[in-house]
Amino acid sequence: MMTPSVSPPLVYDPRYHTFDSWACLMVEQYAANQLAIPTPGMDWTEWARGLKAIDVFTNEGIPGPVGFDNWFDWASALLGAINPSVA
Repeated sequence: MMTPSVSPPLVYDPRYHTFDSWACLMVEQYAANQLAIPTPGMDWTEWARGLKAIDVFTNEGIPGPVGFDNWFDWASALLGAINPSVA
């Protein structure tokens, strides 16, 4: 009997995106989890903590926003943690 393969969570590549456009893609992808929709001036670290709290990401042990200077560095580290072949 074959074991079903488990796909890693989907994380969009942050290159060529602003925080708002990248976060909106993630909000759409994980709509069932009711992530906050980014608004102008929103603190990206608060939003990142919300993403990290989703079960699928908690179980993956993704990096939190603490220690990153900006959203792009964190999102790149997140992508690398989920899909090391992209990093």
